[in-house]
Amino acid sequence: MSSQKSVLFDAPGPRARVLIILGNIVALALVLYVAYLVVVALADKGQFAASLWQPIFTSDAWQFYFIPGLQNTLRAAGYAVVGAVVFGLVFGSGRLARSRTIRWVSGVVVEFFRAVPVLLMMIFFWLLLGFNSVPEPAFLAVVIALILYNGSVIAELVRSGVGNLPKGQSEAGLAVGLTGGQVLRSIQLPQALIAMLPALVSQLVVVLKDTALGQIIAYPELLRAAQTFGNGNSNNLQTLTIAALIFIVINWALTAVARWLSRYLSGRTSGATGTGPGIGNPTAVAAGPSRGPGNAIAATGDATAS
Repeated sequence: MSSQKSVLFDAPGPRARVLIILGNIVALALVLYVAYLVVVALADKGQFAASLWQPIFTSDAWQFYFIPGLQNTLRAAGYAVVGAVVFGLVFGSGRLARSRTIRWVSGVVVEFFRAVPVLLMMIFFWLLLGFNSVPEPAFLAVVIALILYNGSVIAELVRSGVGNLPKGQSEAGLAVGLTGGQVLRSIQLPQALIAMLPALVSQLVVVLKDTALGQIIAYPELLRAAQTFGNGNSNNLQTLTIAALIFIVINWALTAVARWLSRYLSGRTSGATGTGPGIGNPTAVAAGPSRGPGNAIAATGDATAS
């Protein structure tokens, strides 16, 4: 019984393991060969010339293009994250409400905005806000679209997080006189938020990457700033490479934070159960504090049973 393992498929045998290793080696060789062909083609076209890379490392490039673009990216992502969390908590709680009407309305809103492409929402709000002469229509369109889409995803995280809690949590809250709403707000949601915190941090990566869609509607984020600089210096490949590296570094840092949170929270919420007085420790029973009548009867019963 102890030797059994819970797996989704049969464990591979010796021959299967050899085939897997050979397949990985062949795939790696193909990837390296394709990368070699790409590098050779770029070298033949002079894409590694120093004259194309030198403008990227000037102060003007970072002062007027890369840093302002990164600031606009982080600005849009910051507003979108706050709004998405609020949206997700409101409509995630709505999907858990006791009222069938509230659950239905929340479900329709969440499923609708999850199904609509983010870029389509950005273009729609950009045109809507622009026709009404709203200041910064591109920025607001990016933020609103990211809030609606990612907030719907977070709402599903909230619903699934609360649904995965033991039923005893809500039953205990109802037993002490709390209402269903109080149980949800005071007991279930705090635990669900802690459990889904790594997933929330991972969702920040999605928000940050999706801000790059704003370049379609002329929002001056990092990707558009890199394109503008590259068009002016005829080195689009080089500037886009630098923009990609910036995105990779930031997303890698967010992913590392999500992994750390996952390990930290799993260590905080799991652990060995200690032995209390009277549980596997007879001396603790004798030396423990005075007990009430119920505990005295229980102790007497234990002594009789022994």
